[in-house]
Amino acid sequence: MRKSRRAARVAVLDPEGAVFLFRYDNEEVGVHWAMPGGGLEPGETPREGALRELREETGWTDLEPGGLLCTWEHDFTRAGILVHQHEHIYVAHGPRRDLTDDLTASHAADKILGWRWWTPDELAASPDALWPPNLAALLAGPRERA
Repeated sequence: MRKSRRAARVAVLDPEGAVFLFRYDNEEVGVHWAMPGGGLEPGETPREGALRELREETGWTDLEPGGLLCTWEHDFTRAGILVHQHEHIYVAHGPRRDLTDDLTASHAADKILGWRWWTPDELAASPDALWPPNLAALLAGPRERA
């Protein structure tokens, strides 16, 4: 049986185009890098969920999700259950900075191992698993059109 899940994420970009990513360790998915975000709560719109997740995971309360970068559908296993996830990924612009709160306990619960800012070149050259896998190309597109 496959479970459907709706989720939202935010690609936070600094003035030079670097993106903020978390490093997750999931025993079923593996180690990968992804933007702040997660599953939507009942009745929550993707934009509302993206904003809530961004605030919960970073402590940043001064950013708003802007335009929709993309939607992404993918399958993975969570707690032994096959999940088909539909994500809305938004863009937000802000300063390069550290997390604002002590989020150690919540990050441990979410299996977040760490975080960092990735320049466009670092992202494009990374051998690490990224979610979504074409993240570098997605983020390069708006910059090339600007």
